[in-house]
Amino acid sequence: MTVVWTIVGIVVFFLGILFSVAWHELGHFATAKWFGIKVPEFFVGFGKTVWSRRRGETEFGFKAVPLGGYVRMIGMLPPAKGELYGRSRRTGPFQGLIDDARQASAADVGPEDADRQFYTRAPWKRIIVMIAGPLMNLVLAIVLFAIVLMGFGTMTATSTVSSVSQCVLPAGSQTDVCPPGAPLTPAAAAGFEPGDRIVSFDGQTFDSWEDTQKAIRAATGTVSVVVDRGGQLVTLTPTLITTELPALDGSNDTVQASFLGLSPLQEIQRQGIGAVGEHMVDIVGLVGQKLVEMPQRVPNLFGAVFLGEQRDQDSPVGVVGASRIGGEILAGDAPPAQEVAAFLSLLAMVNISLFLFNLLPIPPLDGGQIFPAIWEAIRRRIAALRGRPDPGPVDAAKLMPVAMTVALIFIGWSALVFVADVINPVRLG
Repeated sequence: MTVVWTIVGIVVFFLGILFSVAWHELGHFATAKWFGIKVPEFFVGFGKTVWSRRRGETEFGFKAVPLGGYVRMIGMLPPAKGELYGRSRRTGPFQGLIDDARQASAADVGPEDADRQFYTRAPWKRIIVMIAGPLMNLVLAIVLFAIVLMGFGTMTATSTVSSVSQCVLPAGSQTDVCPPGAPLTPAAAAGFEPGDRIVSFDGQTFDSWEDTQKAIRAATGTVSVVVDRGGQLVTLTPTLITTELPALDGSNDTVQASFLGLSPLQEIQRQGIGAVGEHMVDIVGLVGQKLVEMPQRVPNLFGAVFLGEQRDQDSPVGVVGASRIGGEILAGDAPPAQEVAAFLSLLAMVNISLFLFNLLPIPPLDGGQIFPAIWEAIRRRIAALRGRPDPGPVDAAKLMPVAMTVALIFIGWSALVFVADVINPVRLG
């Protein structure tokens, strides 16, 4: 059954990624139609068409390589100024590439469609059309995290004591066996017991274990702790010690702080809408950091593919790797509700990645159209304030050499990640 559930998980997660891509493109499609831009094609995937149907003026379908998708709008690039005013074509090392891109952009533009081209819309409309795709991924991620946190709940540390450390061990110790002569922890010396629920610490009450933990680390000397033990309030007076402890910011650093020697009981608890917002902020920051660090991951990926080196657990993964992890989640031994929650959380992370990645201000990504439109709006505003004529649309076609370079880099990166996901995958645990 493990193999069956692994296959089911891979297939379902892969379909979830395809849905996320289609959902992204739906944002572009809907806003483009809203602003009267003609959209001849809406496809998930690239390459040869596998299936398609025409609805109105748009052909919808799937292509053979399911590694993305696109919505083709007419007139994405403006004609060159020379063409607008009847002058001849310019020359230059990349001019042929730029002119070919213009011709491809204008290929479907008939006389009746002259006013339905993308570049003819006001900059703010073009910004909405291009940002709508990434925003759809963000919305989907919010919905998925809301289902996970508010519907299924998440493992949460409580104020109930799960275990009491019996002795003080060196930081980073790999064992919990007390060596001869090891001093008792403040909690053990004060008489804490598993099942005690901390009611107050040093005269203060706290709503979460995280706040209690911060208070413990900040306190010094002997403190008063009230616990609920089987319905009876018991006051304990541990004397805290200062020792080296792991930092609470998620890093591998250590800090000098006060130590009590308790482990909290973990329970699955449903969260409120505020927790969803806080979680989104944390995840967006984390994924953004990982995107910035992507170039640093190339040596490890290269070593994992060609040198047989161990692959980092936080290594980037592609569609294949993410789907494989999805399969491992459903094939795990956790309760079904936790597996589904983890599955949905992983899909939400993929959508956060799509949201941030597509906002990068480089063509051919969505941000490569958003930022030229912003610059165009600024130029027009400056010209109006100076009493000068409208400078016209920003010539985004000049960025085609950059777009081709980025596309080649992305293809190489995707190929490297794909091979790594096949021969040296990231595994759970």
